[in-house]
Amino acid sequence: MRFSHRFDPSILREYDIRGIVGQTLTEADAFAIGRAFGSIVARAGGKRVAVGYDGRLSSPALEAALVEGLIASGMAVARIGLGPTPMLYFAATTLAADGAVMVTGSHNPADYNGFKMMLGKKPFFGQAIRALGDMAAAGDVVPESTGSEAQQDIRAAYIARLLADYDGGDRALAVVWDPGNGAAGAVLDQLVAGLPGTHTIINGTVDGRFPAHHPDPTVPANLRQLIAAVREKGADLGVAFDGDGDRLGIVDDQGEILFGDQIMVLLARDVLAARPGATIIADVKASQVLFDEIARAGGKPLMWKTGHSLIKAKMAETGAPLAGEMSGHIFFADRWYGFDDALYAAVRLLGIAARMSGPLSGARAALPALRATPELRFDCAESRKFAVIAEVAARLRDAGARVNDTDGVRVQTEDGWWLLRASNTQAVLVARAEAKDEAGLDRLKAAIADQLAQSGLAAPDFSGSNAGH
Repeated sequence: MRFSHRFDPSILREYDIRGIVGQTLTEADAFAIGRAFGSIVARAGGKRVAVGYDGRLSSPALEAALVEGLIASGMAVARIGLGPTPMLYFAATTLAADGAVMVTGSHNPADYNGFKMMLGKKPFFGQAIRALGDMAAAGDVVPESTGSEAQQDIRAAYIARLLADYDGGDRALAVVWDPGNGAAGAVLDQLVAGLPGTHTIINGTVDGRFPAHHPDPTVPANLRQLIAAVREKGADLGVAFDGDGDRLGIVDDQGEILFGDQIMVLLARDVLAARPGATIIADVKASQVLFDEIARAGGKPLMWKTGHSLIKAKMAETGAPLAGEMSGHIFFADRWYGFDDALYAAVRLLGIAARMSGPLSGARAALPALRATPELRFDCAESRKFAVIAEVAARLRDAGARVNDTDGVRVQTEDGWWLLRASNTQAVLVARAEAKDEAGLDRLKAAIADQLAQSGLAAPDFSGSNAGH
């Protein structure tokens, strides 16, 4: 029977495939993804595909349908089972797979799910995802055949490799871990058993309903339990993961949050001590402090577009040993494989903390104190969002403003900087601003509101958005 399948267009996103289970995403979609992606791998001369899945309630069924589609395209599927996304990336790299697919809804709500893919050792994203959708609709797949499948437990090898790069010696840190009932919990017990010190895991049971809190460490409210546990136990730090273990959150010994760019300052200094002059990449939402600190440590700071697939591609192009995003995606190519792995980043950060002469809070307090908004997101029609950014950019150029247009517009002023960009995955615009003081931050927010008004949009709600950083 001839194969043909049409996806809901909303699920074919820039970095991955993602939708609401039972509404925009079904098991039939999962089969079609396997059938089309398997055809892409086959036409590239490959045959071996690694597959994993996260802890969401819908993931096992979607994984089974995906595998069925891959087998129908002649693939030899290595099923690594439940675990974090970076474990699937590790499997794809060390098993020399020709492709890899992770069934995961990442940090989205419990009723979402999706697929992250690799072709060879490279991320599969953007136009490639759109082309996969076109292939499925046209029935443009290889003739149906019968591949194979095998269970492959990669956990022990993955944990051993993580532990191999711990460089903190035998200092006994006290650490609290919160995987938020996400997929990192499937391997966390084994990881902490191999680390020196005292380790406490909260919300460690994998539960796709996420009963404790939503697994997104970039939202301060989701870190309340971790903060309380760190303070109660007098721990040296707390570590949080998102739903599929590729994003990191950190709380210091005083229970204060280190944001993604602050974590990157510590990691960049450590990498640059061994690799002076190296390029370190951060996304356009990162603090100016990070770029300044990279330069001060002897590195070459590079501001790049937001998006894990885009960052990975830029790392490969530039040979950068480290990159990171405000969202907590951290990518090591220094002693690691270049993909975002929050468990690996945590191991490296623990090594740094163990070698520090003082507490982690001291390193945070020593960074320049600035006033900043969090990432502000507000609705803008899909058909309008990129046009708004183009309009703003044109007005700023005409006004002679200092603009970096790497990803949206990042505008430098005497007060600091502000950013406005279109999300690649949602019908929203994203704004952020950072200044030396409260008055300066208010002026930057007013500039954002003015530009939006000129494009016929209401300003985002800035109330309560000023915070120290």
